Amino acid sequence: MVFQITHVRDMFISLLYVFLAIFGLGFLIFIHELGHYFMARRVGMRVETFSIGFGKPLCSWMYQDVKWQIGWLLFGGFVKIAGSELEADKNPYDIPDGFFGKKPIDRIKVALMGPLVNIVFALVAFTLLWSLGGRVKSFGEYTKKIGWVDTNSELYAHGIRPGDEITMYDDHPFQGAKDHFYVPMTSEGPLKVKGFKVDYFSKKKTPYEYTVNIYPYPEAYEHGIDRSTSGITHPATYITYKKLPDGKENPLPEGSPLTDSGIQYGDRIFWVNGEPIFSLQQLNYLLSGNDVLLTVKRDRQTFLRRVPRLKVQELRPDPLFREELTDWQFAADLQGQKIQNLYAIPYNLSNDAVVDGPLKFIDKEKQAEIFPSMIYSPYDSPLQVGDRIIAVNGKPIKHAHELLSNIQNYGALVILERNGEATNEESWTQADANFDSRINPIDLQAIINGIGTSTPITRQGKYVLLPVIHPKTRMEFSQSPERQAQISLEAQAQRKAVTAIEDPDKRSQALKLWEKQENRLLLGLPRVQDEKVDYNPSPFALFINVFEEIWRTLVALVSGTFSPKWMAGPIGIVQMVHDSSMGSIKEALYWLGAISLNLGILNLLPIPVLDGGTIVICLAEMLTGRRMQPKMLEKIIIPFAALLIIFFIYATYNDLLRLFS
Repeated sequence: MVFQITHVRDMFISLLYVFLAIFGLGFLIFIHELGHYFMARRVGMRVETFSIGFGKPLCSWMYQDVKWQIGWLLFGGFVKIAGSELEADKNPYDIPDGFFGKKPIDRIKVALMGPLVNIVFALVAFTLLWSLGGRVKSFGEYTKKIGWVDTNSELYAHGIRPGDEITMYDDHPFQGAKDHFYVPMTSEGPLKVKGFKVDYFSKKKTPYEYTVNIYPYPEAYEHGIDRSTSGITHPATYITYKKLPDGKENPLPEGSPLTDSGIQYGDRIFWVNGEPIFSLQQLNYLLSGNDVLLTVKRDRQTFLRRVPRLKVQELRPDPLFREELTDWQFAADLQGQKIQNLYAIPYNLSNDAVVDGPLKFIDKEKQAEIFPSMIYSPYDSPLQVGDRIIAVNGKPIKHAHELLSNIQNYGALVILERNGEATNEESWTQADANFDSRINPIDLQAIINGIGTSTPITRQGKYVLLPVIHPKTRMEFSQSPERQAQISLEAQAQRKAVTAIEDPDKRSQALKLWEKQENRLLLGLPRVQDEKVDYNPSPFALFINVFEEIWRTLVALVSGTFSPKWMAGPIGIVQMVHDSSMGSIKEALYWLGAISLNLGILNLLPIPVLDGGTIVICLAEMLTGRRMQPKMLEKIIIPFAALLIIFFIYATYNDLLRLFS
């Protein structure tokens, strides 16, 4: 009963915000038409009707010789000026107080005033937003730090990794995370990327500049829309375990590997298996690699290495080493398993875990996958002959059979940054610098250097090393048969949706991604949160940013580099305003300003059915001294009006596809 009441309440609130979103968009179109109305009256034109909304009037009244009405569809409105609608038996230029009866300069004033009101309103909205302190945004939305780089990209081949920074795309200053997909989508060719490679232990930043080809993002099959990328697919984020935003508890999922690990509210997942963590995508990559973290001694140096573990059946050991494996299996008490199903590392080892050399693979492609030419980081460098393995996932060993025993269950070492739950929002201009300053390389290195040694350190400063965590797949989390059945049904439904994709290439790609997701190993985190920043640029800076985005989109549409599928129609716009207004009134204010600026600029385009087209026609009349005949006007306007209607239908269709996908 309580669930039903809560559901009804949430649905009512959502419908209320939908209405407010429609009302907000209607208001923007209303003030646009009000601008036309005001200027038309000022230059002496006769306004016949001012409609608030479209469709059959719900009510109407006369005021100052103008018929005012409210349509049943409260989405915008229109102003009907005498002579503005072409009629077969009338010459619009013969109506002295009509639209075409006035001088071209007066018509330009009327056409210009509507878009001008929208542009001014946008600046007013941005000014009000600035005076209210701006918006609270996630760190990841405006950081220059990179969260994930596609391992098949050119940027990855150039050595760009999570934690590095990007400052420019094609000589345009980087504005925020949306540039990672927006700029490649609107780019005409190879993309120039500038930034810094960052070493967080030495605090050294090295500038880089590469020109790379853009390509279809491999995971962008959703909604049937192709998305391009330069290789940078996600921004950096904090991965912090906190209470829910409303202050409610955020318990670990049932069966979570982090249960009893000591993790607390306010802890940030900072380091996993050798790497500082900059995004969930990077975390997933490190866990899905199925590697084992070894402590290795080479001469007088002790260091960590990530070494792949794989089934013995994938290797081709010589007969002598196979006999040794059998002995180790017995010593490790693993007789209950077939030796070919045991996990091993691709190295020939002595009895005291000293590397004698690499093992051969049955499949050469698998060998190329295990030992790629481009490694992720120095932690993935191959072991050398003579290296002695002294610990597995921080647990000391002396003999090879201990290594064999300890790698059968996948484990991960996790270092937390413990800052407490309370955090203060910071300015987005200082967020990256604060991100760097929070890292203490001396304390972090002290813990790392102690892993697998006789003097381990589990806590240094604000860093905490957890006991070995054993990640699980989603199906392994819950012991409840009901929950497992539910997960199984969800998986079947997802697979069915993937196999229904018509394009065979996209279907194959989607199926691979689905299988990868289903088999993904998880730490068992509940909902994690990014840190918040105060985003409050000056009104003029925000105005210019939005204007530049609109302009680049228009240029890309004309050049064909930007797909019209990405354009939002009326439903998409309502959804954006609805979603933002539910999150924050300030966010809704921003979107109203941004959409108002869009309306103003789009209406100034030199297309006959838009205000910009009217201005162009009037300018031509002023320059030539000749009026355009009504039949010619009709031939120009009607086709463009039809195209505009078709575009709105097309945009609405794509809105519905995205909404119901």
